[in-house]
Amino acid sequence: MLDVTLLPAVNATLNGTAAVLLIAGYIQIRRGQIDAHRTCMLAAFTTSALFLVSYLTYHALVGSVAFTGQGPIRTLYFTVLISHVILAALILPLALVTLRRGLRRDDARHVALARWTLPIWLYVSVTGVVVYWMLYQM
Repeated sequence: MLDVTLLPAVNATLNGTAAVLLIAGYIQIRRGQIDAHRTCMLAAFTTSALFLVSYLTYHALVGSVAFTGQGPIRTLYFTVLISHVILAALILPLALVTLRRGLRRDDARHVALARWTLPIWLYVSVTGVVVYWMLYQM
């Protein structure tokens, strides 16, 4: 049986892994290593897809978890959470289109969109870890 209490840590790990893969993919393309870049970005997309499945499973089984912090940390938490949620909703279609353009070698349009997709996706991945830490570890 699935121990759903482990899923938030799994989700944070998947988000952190996606962030590392995104950075590695960026470094690879800056070095002109197109195949390595493609591998990193496909791995980042797969990792993010696994995160989404795990996240939806957890919240379908558990529901939402209340943040209990008070004072300025509460304001900080909700500021990070709200920006994270809004950008997370935006990143799926952005990532799909960017990935499609890259795989089709529509390089000019891929690069034009990737300039927006990468920082947003990286922000969502990193703030996913921050939200986990604030909600479950702090």
